Amino acid sequence: MKFFTKKADLPPETAARVPKGQYLTEKWPVLHYGPVPTFDPRKWNLRVFGAVTNELQWSWDEVLQLDAEAKALVTADMHCVTTWSRLDQKWEGIPFSVIVEKAKPVHDARFVIAHSEHGFTANIPIEYCLRDDCLIALRANGEPLSAEHGRPARLVVPRLYAWKSAKWLRGIEFSKVDKPGFWEKNGYHNEGDPWKEQRYWGD
Repeated sequence: MKFFTKKADLPPETAARVPKGQYLTEKWPVLHYGPVPTFDPRKWNLRVFGAVTNELQWSWDEVLQLDAEAKALVTADMHCVTTWSRLDQKWEGIPFSVIVEKAKPVHDARFVIAHSEHGFTANIPIEYCLRDDCLIALRANGEPLSAEHGRPARLVVPRLYAWKSAKWLRGIEFSKVDKPGFWEKNGYHNEGDPWKEQRYWGD
């Protein structure tokens, strides 16, 4: 297969899985803004806070323990706002339902705000995170996440464009109000549904 294949050139059953305006790729392009963060397992932690009953903070060892106790395997198609799609991407890690169970968001928490290294954030309506395909990914395609793809942990929200699946995750905030993140403040659509072509403001 070529690096990118047009939707019109795909078999019908494959084309049906590729949203309008997307090209299929078997590779996994690397796209991000700013430098790739370094990972020091001795200093890294993951914080859960905001509109929750229990605020939490886990070390890397504690995250690995959570992963061992409640491991999720999700196979899902991945769609990037820059128009590439990658089918049957495999993710492994901690089901987002575990975060919900332990933090206990308040009843009117309506958004999840992913906090990443360098102060980047991404906002997601909570209903997408409550689906059974949302997870905190530690591995992709059977291997630990590479630095370029978000090592050590990445929020994965398969039903939205890939920028919502925030790399280099450091915090999960539950919020009663929406808080547009870096890309949303710089022209990207606030929700980002690939099947609705919600790429940019006004789409």
